Amino acid sequence: MLARTVTHALVGLDPRRVEVEAHLQRGTPGFAIVGLADRACQEAKHRVRSGITSAELDWPVKRITVNLAPAGLRKEGSGFDLPIALAVLAASDQVPSSALEGHAAFGELALDGRLRPVPGALVAAEGARRAGLRRLVCAAESAREVALAGVEPVPAHHLAEAVAYLRGERGPPAADDDGELRPGEGPAAAAAVPDLADVRGQERARRALEIAAAGDHNLLLVGPPGTGKTMLARRLPGILPPLEDEAALEVTRIHSVAGVLQSGTGLVRVPPFRAPHHSASTAAIVGGGGSGPRPGEASLAHRGVLYLDELPEFQRPVLEALRQPLEDGVVSIARVVGRAVFPARFQLVGTTNPLVIRRDPTGGVMNAVPARQRKIWEAWPD
Repeated sequence: MLARTVTHALVGLDPRRVEVEAHLQRGTPGFAIVGLADRACQEAKHRVRSGITSAELDWPVKRITVNLAPAGLRKEGSGFDLPIALAVLAASDQVPSSALEGHAAFGELALDGRLRPVPGALVAAEGARRAGLRRLVCAAESAREVALAGVEPVPAHHLAEAVAYLRGERGPPAADDDGELRPGEGPAAAAAVPDLADVRGQERARRALEIAAAGDHNLLLVGPPGTGKTMLARRLPGILPPLEDEAALEVTRIHSVAGVLQSGTGLVRVPPFRAPHHSASTAAIVGGGGSGPRPGEASLAHRGVLYLDELPEFQRPVLEALRQPLEDGVVSIARVVGRAVFPARFQLVGTTNPLVIRRDPTGGVMNAVPARQRKIWEAWPD
C-alpha cells in the first residue's frame, strides 16, 4: 500500500517540492524515514505516531517506510510532521488518497495531535501555488500567512480536524480572522513605533534623520554617551513610508523563514528595525548557519533600518561582511551543500563616541583616530 502527499522544503528563501511517500508492508512492525532527513525530521516518527493515536485513529501495525523525495535534497525542521501523518493515514486507507490531490501540507504535530505553526509557511504556500496546488493544510495560526501567497488555507487546530475535512465529513475549517487589520496599519501598531515628534530639541539631529529618511541615506551619529543617539535612531522607522505590497510581501517572507513573524498576522507594513549586539558573529549579522543557510540581521532589516550601536566595537570581519549588502543590496551565502541569496537593502545607522585628537608638544597630531575606531576607516576607506 502506497500513498503520497506533497510538501515543500525551504532552501534559503526558495521552496523545493518534496513528495512524501508512505509504504506499508507485512513484516516486523517498524517505522523508518529515508531521504536525507535531519534529526528534527527523524524525530517526527515519535510525534506522528503519538499524534495519530491521540486523534483516535488506528496506527498501522505494519512495517512503515516513509521516503522524502528527492532523496538528494536535505530535509530540515518539523514542518514534515503533518504530511508524513497524512501519507501514513492514506496508505492505511483511513484517509482517501484521492482527497490529497490538489492539496499540500505543512505543519508540526504535538504529541496530543494538535497542529503547531512552523517557520516558513508563507514560502511553502508560494511553492504550492507554483506547483498548481489549490489548498494547503496547515495549523490555524498559519492560515493568514498562507493566504498571502494566493493559496486557500485549510486551517486545523488538531489532526482530527484535518482528517475529517479530507474524509468529506466537514467543510474547510473556518480560519481565525481578526479583520483586515495588519501590522503597521492600526492604532496599536502605530503606537508601538517610537515617534520622532516626541523628541524635544535636537534640531540638527532631527534634521539629519529627516534627510536620511527622504534620501535613503546611511547615517553615523557621533556624540558623548547619554546625548540621545539610540533614542533618535529608534525613531527613524517611524518617519519612513509604510511598505508597499511588493516590499511588504518580501519582508514578510524573510521574517517567516527566520521564524520571527508573529502568528496570525498579515503583511509587515512597518519598516523593520534591527539592533544586534556588538558581540554578534558574522553569521548572525549577514546570515548562514551550521546546516541550512538562514537570514541574518542584515536581511531581517531589509527595507528598514540596521542599527549598530557602538560601531567601533563590532568585529572587523562583521564590518567587512557588510560591504556586499551595502553595495549590492543582497547577501550571497555559499556552502558545500548549496547557495542561498537573501535580500538585504537597508539603511545603516551607526553610533560612536567622538574621536579623541591627541597632539604632541609641538602642536602636531599624534593620533587622530583611536585604535578601536581606526578599523572602521580601514574597512570603509571611502
